Amino acid sequence: MSEIVNRVAQSNLVTFDLEDLYPQGERFLFDIKDWLFEGLILREKEFRIQIEQKDWSQFKDAYVALTCSTDAIVPGWAYMLVTSRLCPYAKKVIVGDLEQLESSIYQPILEKLDVSIYKDKPVIIKGCSHKPVPQNAYLMAMAKIQPVAKSVMYGEACSAVPLFKRK
Repeated sequence: MSEIVNRVAQSNLVTFDLEDLYPQGERFLFDIKDWLFEGLILREKEFRIQIEQKDWSQFKDAYVALTCSTDAIVPGWAYMLVTSRLCPYAKKVIVGDLEQLESSIYQPILEKLDVSIYKDKPVIIKGCSHKPVPQNAYLMAMAKIQPVAKSVMYGEACSAVPLFKRK
């Protein structure tokens, strides 16, 4: 009987896991619809009162996505005003949904990433994650790693999908 050999462990395959880059901090989707008259009309005076009465400290060290879930037309200054109150507490504030928030969190992390360890190596971008890694982060990782890697795959070593191979 021949010995079972783990060829994956013996290969120079490098796994890149976006979950390892996931920054800690709560994520919030902050909907301003409740601060609008009938959920549709922004009345400046009432809006400013709501902002002044809000305890913003609950967003300390958090990431916040501002949104309005109704079809209201919200002037840009309204989100800016909310952001001015969040800035002393939140790590990051955007207008959008939670996926857009995650993408905006990952972007600077991936831009600064040193990919020299992947030079001329086969790389597998791990696909499964337990944290909310956005699809855009995978695209950014591909764009960052492909220029240096020998090849790029997606998934797990046992069932990887080939994406790129340098000729």
